[in-house]
Amino acid sequence: MTIAKIECWVFRAPIERPVAAAVGTMTNRPAVFVRVSATDGAWGWGEVFCNFPTVGAEHRARIMREIVAPLAEGTPSDRPADTWRQLTQRVRRMALQAGEPGPLAQVIAALDQALWDMQARRAGLPLWRLLADTPQADNRVRLYASGLGPEQVAETALAKQAEGYTAFKFKVGFQPDKDIADFEAIRAALGPRAQIMIDANQAWEPENAMRRIAALERYEPYWIEEPLAADEPLDTWRQLAESTPIPLAAGENIRDHANFDAAIQNGHLRFVQPDVAKWGGISGCVAVARRAEQAGLVFCPHWLGGGIGLAASMHLRAALGPAGLVEVDANPNPLREQVCPLTNLNDGWLHLPDTPGIGVEPDLAALARYLVAVA
Repeated sequence: MTIAKIECWVFRAPIERPVAAAVGTMTNRPAVFVRVSATDGAWGWGEVFCNFPTVGAEHRARIMREIVAPLAEGTPSDRPADTWRQLTQRVRRMALQAGEPGPLAQVIAALDQALWDMQARRAGLPLWRLLADTPQADNRVRLYASGLGPEQVAETALAKQAEGYTAFKFKVGFQPDKDIADFEAIRAALGPRAQIMIDANQAWEPENAMRRIAALERYEPYWIEEPLAADEPLDTWRQLAESTPIPLAAGENIRDHANFDAAIQNGHLRFVQPDVAKWGGISGCVAVARRAEQAGLVFCPHWLGGGIGLAASMHLRAALGPAGLVEVDANPNPLREQVCPLTNLNDGWLHLPDTPGIGVEPDLAALARYLVAVA
C-alpha cells in the first residue's frame, strides 16, 4: 500500500467583487486540489493553501510535481503522520536554502490531508470518527460566517444569518473610523447578543494595537484575531493580551510544533487556529489542537479556501468534540460551494455525513471551466 501517483489541478474562479483584507486582496478565487492514489487502488484528496501571492497556486503545484511528489511516490500510504514527518525532514534544508519553508510545508500539508482521507475511506469511516479519541466527538460542527467586509458588512451578516449562521467575523485593520463604523453597523443589525469576532490580519504595529483594540472593546467582540504580526515576540503578544479583556486568537501563520507549543504556553491566546493547508495537514494540526485543548484553550480551525480543505477542517474539529467553531468564508467561491455544499444548517450547527473519508469527491468535469493547469 504505497503511494503510486500524485495529481494536482490548479483552478481560478472569477469573482465579481475582490476579496480584500489588510494583508492583501484576491481578485479571483484560486485552489490547488491534490489527489493521491495508492497501489491498492485507494485514493484521497487534499488542498494546498494558495491565496497569496497572486502566483501562489501555479507555484505550489509545480513544487508538488517537481519536488515533493518524486520524494513521496513509493513511500507508505497507510501511515500519514510518519510520511508527513519524513517529508518535512527531507525538504528541511531545501526550504532553508530556497527561503520557502511556507510553500513546501503547504504542499506537504495537502498530501497529508489526502493520506488521511484515504485512510478513512479504506476503513469505511468518516474521517472525524477515525481521528476521534474522546467520547465527546460526534458529527456535529458549529460554523461561523467569516471574511465579512470591508464593504457591506451588516448586509452580508444579515444574509448569512438568514442561512442559519449564528456567529460572524468581519475584517478590521483598515482606517480606525471605518473599523468602528463597521462594528456599529453589524452590532446594530445583529443585536447585542450576537457572537461577533474581528480579524485584523496582522495589520497593527505593537505601538498602536492597544489603542485600536481599545476603541472596539465597547462592541464586545468575541475575539480579536491576529492583531499583530505572527512573528512579533511572545512578550509583545502577552503584553497586548494583558491590556484588553478581548480574547486573542491566532495560529494560521504559526508553523512547527515548537512554535505552537511556545504560543500555547505563553498564555496570550484563548483561541488556537492552525490551518490544515498551511502547515501540518491533519497530522500536525490534530496534535496541536489536542495540546491546545489540554491547556484549556479552544481549537477553531482556520480556513479560507476551497471545499476540500473546508471538509477536512470540519472533520478535524468534529473529532475533538463540539466545542469551538469552524470558519466558513462568506464570500462567493464556486470552488468551495460546488465541492462542499453546506445544507441544513440549523442554529449554526451542521451534521457531517457518514460518507467515508472527508465526504467530498470533486466533480472535475463540472469544475473544468475554472481549470488553468494540471500538474
